[in-house]
Amino acid sequence: MVIAKWLVAKSKILIMDEPTRGIDVNAKAEIYALMKEFVENGGSIIMVSSEMPEVIGVSTRIMIMREGHVSGMLDNTDIAEKDIMKLASLNAG
Repeated sequence: MVIAKWLVAKSKILIMDEPTRGIDVNAKAEIYALMKEFVENGGSIIMVSSEMPEVIGVSTRIMIMREGHVSGMLDNTDIAEKDIMKLASLNAG
């Protein structure tokens, strides 16, 4: 419901923190469809999620942060969980 309100309000950027946490698979699919439609219509989404498959599946670019600082940026052409974990770990270098 909140996403629909933002779409009607003609927002240009959405910040979504754990947008699919605690919802069923069908509701997730609906949210992903709304997100895709929003981006296809010229919007941008900043999504924060602890679910790595979700991040990889819906992102065109992933910014990884460690201890409050950007530790890397990955493009969607070749994103692997191991690359994200390397950048997110304290031992990355």
